[in-house]
Amino acid sequence: MRVLFVCHGNICRSPMAEFILKAMVKARGLEDAFYIESAAVSTEEIGNPIYPPAKRSLTQHGVWFDPAKTARQVRPSDYERFDRIICMDSMNLRWIRRIIPDDPQKKIHLMMSYTGSGRDVADPWYTGDFETTFQDILTACEAMLR
Repeated sequence: MRVLFVCHGNICRSPMAEFILKAMVKARGLEDAFYIESAAVSTEEIGNPIYPPAKRSLTQHGVWFDPAKTARQVRPSDYERFDRIICMDSMNLRWIRRIIPDDPQKKIHLMMSYTGSGRDVADPWYTGDFETTFQDILTACEAMLR
């Protein structure tokens, strides 16, 4: 399964999800069955590294991340490259339609939909609450793997 996580800038939520799911997949011995990346709907942070508080949150939970990871924008070709494109919030879902206007294979999902909720993963860029974001992503990734 090829999974692309998407948020606004690709410096907080989507890279957190990328590395949380990679850690979960590795712990279950499923690395060969998954390919996982993250990207942004905007161009604002392209080329920038993971936001330091997001790195701290991952580190505090023992989740390895690639320090060379930098933000990139979703490309139309990602639709063919990935089996699932998972957006962190409803605004990301609206923005991604500008890049990938059609979803005939129903690949584009909202992150928390895997938990049975239609709510957004709160953006820690605004809330400053990286722990709640981490827990939301962890819960959704666990649900997705089930």
